[in-house]
Amino acid sequence: MSKKRILSNWSNFFEQRGIPEDIREIYLRYIKKLLVKDVPIIFDFNHLSKLVGRQQWYLASVVNNTSSHYRTFNLKKRSGGFREISVPYPALLGVQYWVYKNILQKIPINNSSHGFAKNKSIITNSKIHLGQSNLLKMDLKDFFPSIHLARVIKVFKALGYTTKVSYYLASVCCINDCLPQGAPTSPILSNIISFDLDRRLYLFAKKFNLKYSRYADDLTFSGENINVKMIHYISEIIVSEGFIVNDKKTRLHKESAKRIVTGISVAGSELKLPKKYKRDLKQELYYINKYGIHSHVSSVNIKHTNYIDVLIGKLNFWLSVEPGDEFVVEQLKMLYSIKYPESIPK
Repeated sequence: MSKKRILSNWSNFFEQRGIPEDIREIYLRYIKKLLVKDVPIIFDFNHLSKLVGRQQWYLASVVNNTSSHYRTFNLKKRSGGFREISVPYPALLGVQYWVYKNILQKIPINNSSHGFAKNKSIITNSKIHLGQSNLLKMDLKDFFPSIHLARVIKVFKALGYTTKVSYYLASVCCINDCLPQGAPTSPILSNIISFDLDRRLYLFAKKFNLKYSRYADDLTFSGENINVKMIHYISEIIVSEGFIVNDKKTRLHKESAKRIVTGISVAGSELKLPKKYKRDLKQELYYINKYGIHSHVSSVNIKHTNYIDVLIGKLNFWLSVEPGDEFVVEQLKMLYSIKYPESIPK
């Protein structure tokens, strides 16, 4: 249905219900703003509850007490410490997917963002920085938790929603007034909210003939010359955009040594997996080939129920970074023959 037809239908609806002309005009102006952004028309709390398919009492419970609608647990970080993960229960998850599909997916993000973005990946993120003389890596501290409810409300207000509707939409996407790690709406909201940060850092990088990309909370700059003073200016931009620099993770590489960007080596002219990744994986595959899968799993006490799938995933990742590697292709065949023995010709 065309936008003009939608507007006409709403106008007729208001007229049939005897809504005064001056009030009708206010409603129609509101509808026009939302139609321009191609997002759903939402008038109030009751309207939102009907659109997302939830009872009003349930939605009110989410808005007023978000934490009771999540399962929260800690995951160990590789760098030490723990990361808090909050996963929404199915009823809230469905609401968040509705917001994601009908609203958030329609909001543009900056081209420098490679995490959780369409047609982007850790491969596109790392490829930008191939073979550069200098490499600067920086990290945003507590990325999701640092994005508070007020900033999420602004996202929806910018689309044309009323303050109240924006608050309701933002509330179903937050826990304890910030973005949760574990909700399907958090990654895309973080990219939308980081738009100005990416724009400013890209322009800064361009001014000094540098390349810039961001993958979630990982920022990477590369080029012929990066100095310490530049790090100071970059940090100022980050702080002014409402984020926190994790100084402990700032690394400036000026030597042509080990250079890893989002898990991929960019030291040469082509993307490569780090040597340790390959070495460890080759060792596991060697023992499987020599002693058999059952003996290997038993001897090293592997408890992962999908161990073969994990290895297949690692090999496919290797192949995506270094296409056509014959060793990887052969090992994939070997693992598939273990997983699907009935498919082997007799």
